[in-house]
Amino acid sequence: MSNIWVIAKREFKQYFISPIAYAVMFLFLLVLGLIFYANFYAASLQQYVPDIRMVLSPMVTILLFTTPALTMRLLADEQKSGTLEVLMTKPIRDWELVAGKWLGAMLFFTVLLVITWIYPLILNIMIKPGLDLGIVISGYLGLFLLIGFFVAVGVFASSLFANQIAVFFTTLGIVLLFWLIDYPGQAFGGAAGAVMQYLGITGHYFNSFYAGVIELKDVIYFLSGITLALFAGSASIESRRWR
Repeated sequence: MSNIWVIAKREFKQYFISPIAYAVMFLFLLVLGLIFYANFYAASLQQYVPDIRMVLSPMVTILLFTTPALTMRLLADEQKSGTLEVLMTKPIRDWELVAGKWLGAMLFFTVLLVITWIYPLILNIMIKPGLDLGIVISGYLGLFLLIGFFVAVGVFASSLFANQIAVFFTTLGIVLLFWLIDYPGQAFGGAAGAVMQYLGITGHYFNSFYAGVIELKDVIYFLSGITLALFAGSASIESRRWR
């Protein structure tokens, strides 16, 4: 575990060195802030009570595209610079390297999520008698698990290529596949359709966490996806030893 934590701390610090991370963070918060203002203004004009979902829904969509940008360098940069081969000669297991990279990225995204708590705090002050804390907690828990899955996919894709652009589009492609797969599943029906709907991310987030409900099956879905993606990343790194 000490190796994982050392790698995670190093990776976390790297985010605050990279100008790309600052640029993506700025754009993320800027776009989310503009959407929040527009929704809040529309709610005041149309006289309906806004809730935290006016923030959660656009945040999911923004993360769908920003997460690949913030994870594309995790292992690709190590491969390009040749430091991955150096790391593989040290007493670090492949799964520790992958888990450390994932944890470092998750620490960065946790900071990003904490910053966005400014929006529920504002809404809680402006709305009487306040926000439904159940939806806030479940929504952010689901968002954390969703980001965990996106980052794990990014780590896996980053283990495949040394080119960061290739990693970005591979991560985005895999994430979009899981994002959209339940739509054809609804059309197919039968066992195949049921499997496709189960694999879809949107149902596991929007039908439960987003609605203020925390179900064990949805937590297991995201944890299983994270584990599988990190295992695939570890296997990809291990395969380099035999090339």
